[in-house]
Amino acid sequence: MYAVIRRYSGQGASQLMDELVPLLDDVERIIRNVPGFASYSLVRTSDGGASIGIFRDKAGADESSRQAAAFIRDRLSPAARVAAEVREGDVVLHIDSH
Repeated sequence: MYAVIRRYSGQGASQLMDELVPLLDDVERIIRNVPGFASYSLVRTSDGGASIGIFRDKAGADESSRQAAAFIRDRLSPAARVAAEVREGDVVLHIDSH
């Protein structure tokens, strides 16, 4: 499995999160349709937010990053178009309640 973490901070990051909340159904639909999707979380932080996506392979993670950037560009106001700081890598351990 492969993870991608996108951190949104700085000017406009809180607005990005505010604008995403009413669009969460659209975000979920897009992420669930990325090939290799395993799990996804969107977290509001004190300085903006972050997303954590888990996919079967790097190709799925790359596709999710491409789609996230397109969604932000196409659906959010210019003030909320914050570039993500991206970290990614192989998942060493993944635990959930299921």
